[in-house]
Amino acid sequence: MRRRLARALALAAAGTVIPLASAVPTAADSIVVGGFPADVVDSPWTVALASRDRFGGTRAGQFCGGVAVGRTTVLTAAHCMDEEVLGAPPDHVHDLRVITGRTELLSEHGREIAVRDTWVNPGYDGVTNSGDFAVLTLAEPLPAGSVIAMAGTGDPAYRAGTTATVYGWGDTTGSGAYAGSLHAARVRVQPDALCENAYPGGSVGTYRAGTMLCAGETAGGRDACQGDSGGPLVAQGRLIGLVSWGAGCGWAGSPGVYTRVSEILRTLGWTRA
Repeated sequence: MRRRLARALALAAAGTVIPLASAVPTAADSIVVGGFPADVVDSPWTVALASRDRFGGTRAGQFCGGVAVGRTTVLTAAHCMDEEVLGAPPDHVHDLRVITGRTELLSEHGREIAVRDTWVNPGYDGVTNSGDFAVLTLAEPLPAGSVIAMAGTGDPAYRAGTTATVYGWGDTTGSGAYAGSLHAARVRVQPDALCENAYPGGSVGTYRAGTMLCAGETAGGRDACQGDSGGPLVAQGRLIGLVSWGAGCGWAGSPGVYTRVSEILRTLGWTRA
């Protein structure tokens, strides 16, 4: 099963039953699949994307994650902005919001900021998921301390074996148990050769080292899952990836695949933050 992390929530909101295979057994406190509770105070650049009109109010309309890389700039996955997910082109979703400063989705903490503009990478390939990123411009600025630096080409944070952390409000088990509060999981950046062997092409997906990186554990059990799309993968204090796709959630031999942030910088012509 190839996971499309945002589409699953869109189908659920529409009342469609989503068949999800069981993930590798994880610890009793498993969250984000194999993780732990997190507080947005410690990762203030982690934001949630929401539309109550599309996804309802039980989770404040949350359907994807994102990460603040500028005071009015948020990165997320391109597939989160797909019309099949949102029910309309993103510029027609009038209640599209970024939730910031909120650990519990239904709490009154933080702010919900309108999205003023959306830009989806025109090079995004929906078949391979290469180039899976979009840029959201906020109507109001975030505090300066809510922004994370991005890792450029050659940054040691990309090295295989590096410990990284992924954040999100998505499925905590691989079977549709969505979190109401922020969670995180520690994973390791995996070698490109391992990722290429795991995803050589076909219906599951194609790993492309130039635009992607993958992270997880050899035995599985720690991973992003449905609803985490577009959320941050952070290593050594810098953003290295955006949650993109993978086979199942926490499956052995099937690490999560992330959009490589150095490629985003190159594509947009941004200097290293």
